[in-house]
Amino acid sequence: MTATLSPRAAVAPVAPARGSETTLRGLAPYVLVGIALGIVMVKSEVIFWYRIHEMFRFESFHMYGVLGSAFLTALLSLRVLQRLSARSRTGETVVLAPKEMRRGHRYWAGGAIFGTGWALCGACPGPLFALIGSGRTVYVVTAIAALAGTWTYGVLRPRLPH
Repeated sequence: MTATLSPRAAVAPVAPARGSETTLRGLAPYVLVGIALGIVMVKSEVIFWYRIHEMFRFESFHMYGVLGSAFLTALLSLRVLQRLSARSRTGETVVLAPKEMRRGHRYWAGGAIFGTGWALCGACPGPLFALIGSGRTVYVVTAIAALAGTWTYGVLRPRLPH
């Protein structure tokens, strides 16, 4: 059996692996990595609206450099995982599921909704908690809206055309 990085896998709940910790102590490494990533995002200024504004107006290479290096890091990391035949914690081989693009209407619609939300709030959803942690408490409203949107999608997903 192989572990795939497929969006369809999120439909059915998955039972935790035998012996895996579901306590807060088991989540500690992820929280620490998240805090470290938040600090890096704040220090590199990628969470601030003016950097995003500069990017869309083609006034600065800063964000393109960050996004490009993230893309290359992900590409190289996936190649290394494939070459080493990496396995998940449960022993399954980690592989990428093939993606069927079809016409791509859902990507256009989803991208339009995502982009509209990004433009209205002035922040990408990824660094919302880093923004809140850096003292910009107005983004609590945006975080609540993002969580509400995610919950709504989870409820409506079975009825949506995928």
